[in-house]
Amino acid sequence: MDDGAFLGGGSTFHQFMHIGRLVMVQGSSAFGKNLPPFVIAAERNSVFGVNVIGLRRAGFSVKDRDEIKAAFKLVYLTGLNISQALEKATMVKFGPPAREFLDFVANARKRGICPFKRGTDDKASI
Repeated sequence: MDDGAFLGGGSTFHQFMHIGRLVMVQGSSAFGKNLPPFVIAAERNSVFGVNVIGLRRAGFSVKDRDEIKAAFKLVYLTGLNISQALEKATMVKFGPPAREFLDFVANARKRGICPFKRGTDDKASI
């Protein structure tokens, strides 16, 4: 588990999974896949969006937050598989925080990352 992660009470996690920096997890959730940094996660192995409020409180600049959102969209919302999204990300000049997100995704090969799940209003939560 990386720095600044907030885990809600009653959440369960597989013993060998990795929880990225500044992740926020809803209580009573369950996870067996890796959680990339800067995401909001809930239910069972589901990512719902970027933890924008946590990023703001941690002092991330607007530019860094926007780049993290762009990296998130590239991985989760473009319809590309992980390899294709990571290859496309090499063509974009992302700053260190967005690179941290993308590097985490690239290194999560064995267990994989939790998939994106849209909210009940059918709009992306990022």
